[in-house]
Order: sequence, then structure tokens, then C-alpha cells
Amino acid sequence: MTYNLKDLSEQTLVITGATSGHGLATAHQAARAGANVFLIARNEDALKSVCAEIEADGGTADYAVCDVGDEVAVEAAAEKAVQRFGGFDTWVNNAGVGIYGELEAVSTEDHRRVFDTNYWGVVYGSIAAVKRLKSRGGALINVGSINSDMASPVLSAYTASKHAVKGFTDSLRLELMADNSPISVTLIKPSAIGTPFPVRAKNVTGYKPKLPQPIYAPELVADAILHAAEHPRRSITVGGGGRFQVFGATVFPKIFDQIGSRMTGALLDKTTHAPHSDGNLHQPGKDGKVEGEQKGRGFSAYTTAQTHPGLVLGGAALLTVGAVAYLVGRPARALLHRKTHHSPLQRVRRSGERLVRR
Repeated sequence: MTYNLKDLSEQTLVITGATSGHGLATAHQAARAGANVFLIARNEDALKSVCAEIEADGGTADYAVCDVGDEVAVEAAAEKAVQRFGGFDTWVNNAGVGIYGELEAVSTEDHRRVFDTNYWGVVYGSIAAVKRLKSRGGALINVGSINSDMASPVLSAYTASKHAVKGFTDSLRLELMADNSPISVTLIKPSAIGTPFPVRAKNVTGYKPKLPQPIYAPELVADAILHAAEHPRRSITVGGGGRFQVFGATVFPKIFDQIGSRMTGALLDKTTHAPHSDGNLHQPGKDGKVEGEQKGRGFSAYTTAQTHPGLVLGGAALLTVGAVAYLVGRPARALLHRKTHHSPLQRVRRSGERLVRR
């Protein structure tokens, strides 16, 4: 299948969940690369502020106030993007919410709300995007999680929704391939990312939520999203630490179950009590920040290997050449060493010759 994806400087991107975390980072990076950006979120004040920041920096941006769990609102937002920019080239389903709490403590209403945003938001956005991209081609990018591939306690409702996102995305890709549609479909799977997610999620645990180590910077997710906007990729996992966890859960499931059942301490600070908080589950929160309280590392060799395989191959080639040169040079160095190395008898003779010359 051949996909003709444009350079970012020639694209218009639609980004949901664009006023916080890696959605906000993606909007800023895309605009700096010359793309038009159309932002979707629930908080209009934050949307206005982000658009103003982008335009002050020389970019072009517009927005639609939209709850992605509302199919009619998503369709209207997509149509507004078309009217504003004449169409779009990449649609990014990034909006997401979560709950910290054991499943028995999570109400059915809250569990459904997580799926309204995380799963149905992806479904509605994908259908709206595919309808408009089939005639012009482009990229559909859905943000899942490493939790699309592995289980987690405390974030169980969130994890279930991300499993659903993976199943939907992979199935949609097959149908589009069968239909020979010119739409690249990518699933982005971030590891723990240093966004405001822990303080924005609903919390019914009684303890302060936190992200498990290792934590990666939101900009790495933005890099992966924008790479997929220009290069067809089936999926990109952001962060080698998360990929290692998924590997363990897949290859050694029973061992991982034992380890995973004890992960509560990695997700909750049991030394800090916190009151129950509704977060931004049902209402928009205070947006406008890319980073949260926990900062993430700004580099992942594993992610770089996925998005820039040429760099990895080039580095491997240099290492190979260096190793070969070193090994080839060893005999020559050894021979040179032998030529300049004198036996004890030779050293005595040379000393005697110097004494005679004196």
C-alpha cells in the first residue's frame, strides 16, 4: 500500500485533547514546523489561549469546543476544520481521561465516562476523519498506551479503554487496507509520560496519584505523532521502559501478573493522603500545561530506533567499521611492538656499546 503523506509544512492537522500534555506539545511543535493546526478540546478559554500563543509565534491555528464523547459535536468540529482550512491531512485522536481507583470503587457512571472519551472519542474522530480523508489521503493517528498491551491495577478502567482503542485501530486499518484507501493508520503507545494526568484524573483511592518510573517527556510523544504524520507507521511505542514492560507481560504473563499485582505502590504515594477528586472526568479542568509535577526524560533510544532507523543503522555501521579497524590493526600493532621490543641480551649489548662510545 502506498501512502502519499505531505511534509508538515504543507499540512493541516486536527488534534483532539490539544490544550494539555502531549496534545498541547504536538500542537506547538506542528505549528512551529509550518503546519496549520485545528485544536479540539472542552475548555474554550484554554483553546483561545493556545491559539493566541501559536499565532504570536507566527503559526496558524483555530479551534472548536467539543466533547469528543459526543458524536454530533465531533462531526461538527470536523466540518468546521474543513470550512476553515479547506480540509485536513492528519487527524490525531489524543483526548483522554482516567480514574485512579480499584474497579469495585469505580462507579459504573464513571467507568462509562472513561470509555465515552477514550474509546468512543477515538471511534467518532476516526469515522469523521476517514470520511474526509478517503478522497485526498492522509494520516489517522490514534493515541493508545502501553496499557493497550498490558494490564494495570488502580488504572483498570483506563487500561480497558486503551485495550479497546488498540482493537478498534488495528481492525480499522485492515478494513482500509482491504478497501485500498490512501489513509495511513498509526497507533501511538506512550509509556508513563510526565503530563498533568495524575492531578487531572479522578481519584477515589485516598492517596496521591503518581506516575511509575521511568517517565518520559511529553515532547517525545509529540515527536512520534508528527513523525507518523509524515511517515506511515503501524505503531510507535514511546519509551523503552514501557516496551520492556509489555515484553514481560507478553512473554512471561504469569510472572508479570505477580509483579503487576504489586504495582499499586508505583502508582500511588501511600505516604501522602489525598481527598477524593473528580478531576476533569466530567468537566474540563485547568488546562494549558504540557508538563506535570513529575518531569520526564527527554530521550528514548528505543523510540529513536523506531522513528529514525537510518540513524541507528548508521551508528551501527560506524561501530562495525570501528571494531573491524581495531581488530585489523591489532596484528600490525603487535608486530610493531615486537620489532621495538629487545631481549635482555640485546639491551646489555646496547648498553655496552654506549659505554664504549663514552
